[in-house]
Amino acid sequence: MAEPSKPPLKLDGKITIITGGASGIGEATARLFANHGAYVIIADIQDENGQQVANSIGTNRCTYIHCDISDEQQVISIVNLTVKTHGRLDIMFSNAGIISTSKQTVLDLNLTELDALLNVNVRGTAACVKHAARAMVEQRVRGCIVCTASVAASKGGSIRTDYVMTKHALLGLVRSASKQLGVYGIRVNCVSPSAVVTPLAKRSPESAEKTMRLYEKLSSLKGVELSVEDVAEAVLFLASDGSKFVTGHDLVVDGGLTKLPDADDLVMYDC
Repeated sequence: MAEPSKPPLKLDGKITIITGGASGIGEATARLFANHGAYVIIADIQDENGQQVANSIGTNRCTYIHCDISDEQQVISIVNLTVKTHGRLDIMFSNAGIISTSKQTVLDLNLTELDALLNVNVRGTAACVKHAARAMVEQRVRGCIVCTASVAASKGGSIRTDYVMTKHALLGLVRSASKQLGVYGIRVNCVSPSAVVTPLAKRSPESAEKTMRLYEKLSSLKGVELSVEDVAEAVLFLASDGSKFVTGHDLVVDGGLTKLPDADDLVMYDC
């Protein structure tokens, strides 16, 4: 009896940069991309975590490089190094971002904290999109760029005004870039998850139960919880040929949260 054929690799031979790839959504995506045949460059500031993830994936499939996306020169360096080493860049997953350190409203908005978020979430992501696109255009690569936004890009917020502002800006960046880069065959999309259940949130039976109770209201789908692996699967779709006619799209992965009548009060913003 013939052995069943393996499913095709969706990213076979693709050269990919994943920012914020040392943990969370970025780590899950790095592992999934590598399993689908991509060579992954993890860009992060968490050096120990990033190196451990790269080693566990395998040095033949993954490399870790320190990169703070708020520094445009570091973004330029990692893109240039990728092209020099591998000949091209096929996929940029601009995932790195930070969240508010306080639950700010407009009345008590701390502009210094706002600047810090804008510097990473907006300016840093813009640098990743800009220089990835330039490399793709120069090498004539019909590439793909995916950014991590948030359900915060679809709703206003009763708190964390600074964070909500940055995610709305990302949506504008993706929509504009998709229009401008389409002539080169480059697709630009974003994925917008709601609150994600992480392994840390479920480190004990007690915390797992507490997490389930907390997240139960954040979806119209019962008995299902959003994990980093689920978001990674959405990114894989946007990065693969399965979405070859999809660009300028915000793929919301929220279990119907944004359609709930009291969504504005329930949405928890994460990155």
